[in-house]
Amino acid sequence: MAPLLSTLARGISPTLQWPVKFCLYNAAAAYILSIITGNVSQVDRVWTFLPTIYTAYYALLPLWPNQPRLFFFPYVPETVHPELVQRFSPRALLMFGLVFIWMCRLTYNTWRRGLFNPNDEDYRWAILRQKIPTWLFQVFNLTFIAFIQNIILFLLGLPTQIAAVQQPDKLSTSDYVLATLALIDIAAEFVADNQQYSFQTYKRLGVHAQNEWPGARIKWTPADAKRGFVTRGLWAWSRHPNFFCEQSFWVIINLFPLLAPEWPSHSVVSPNSSFIPLWPLAPALVLCTLFFSSTLFTESISLSKYPEAYRAYQKRVSMFVPFLTPVWGLLLRLTGQKEEVDRLVYGQDVDKDKTQ
Repeated sequence: MAPLLSTLARGISPTLQWPVKFCLYNAAAAYILSIITGNVSQVDRVWTFLPTIYTAYYALLPLWPNQPRLFFFPYVPETVHPELVQRFSPRALLMFGLVFIWMCRLTYNTWRRGLFNPNDEDYRWAILRQKIPTWLFQVFNLTFIAFIQNIILFLLGLPTQIAAVQQPDKLSTSDYVLATLALIDIAAEFVADNQQYSFQTYKRLGVHAQNEWPGARIKWTPADAKRGFVTRGLWAWSRHPNFFCEQSFWVIINLFPLLAPEWPSHSVVSPNSSFIPLWPLAPALVLCTLFFSSTLFTESISLSKYPEAYRAYQKRVSMFVPFLTPVWGLLLRLTGQKEEVDRLVYGQDVDKDKTQ
């Protein structure tokens, strides 16, 4: 495999050579481990780390040697433009800092849910196994679970690669605005995670957890537990506020180099270019496509478990964008369905004025 990777590397940008090799090795390792263990959630366990590793590589280009010191050790080929390894890009460093904070949040949430357990597997894969033939699931495992997911994680680092190539002297107004939005987004996703975890704890144990997480000090009721899924807090505005924030975060990261004054005409590698390529939008577009398709599958499972209540939830609350939820409420009011839908979604013990 190494000679093949070396051949492929010679045909791509020097700053992408190590990340591409790292991505393909990880994909191969994920597939091999899934066959050995019978558990296909190998990528899930490193999802929280890989985008940060790719981002760190681009943001810290001046630190890496020209040759790998150890297997998997990052390096920068001698063919890389000299200016890229002489000083750090402040924009790339800022993006790395934000992605590192994102990693800390996701790692904590993954840890407390027990998903780092080697025996744990995403429940959706078990359901998919039952729906399709074994041979087709293994094809899906090889192509999508192992390789395509790793490629998506590789793509999430590309905006930082563009920022590193731009080599700005200082941060611009757009950098400060986007950084603020990214931090707000991470905080909102942390609250959504806390509310979901708090609800699931109450649903499983029947009592409120002693630890109260920020944004999750909600007094769950037996009606909430009987319903089976969370519809309060941020979840009253979006059926998947955590997914909405996740997609929003990577869209924001994608916009850093694209809204910068240096884009697209000023960069170290291709100065004064008047051509505006579309490929830099790929990371955000691919991730949003993945989340949309994955959410459809997740909701089909929820709908099979709670057919009446979850169908009402879909009518009442937007899938992602919270600003659309009041519109759905207005449409239900106009059709005379709002009172019944609210009863199913929010429960009879909820003040109707709070569901307007």
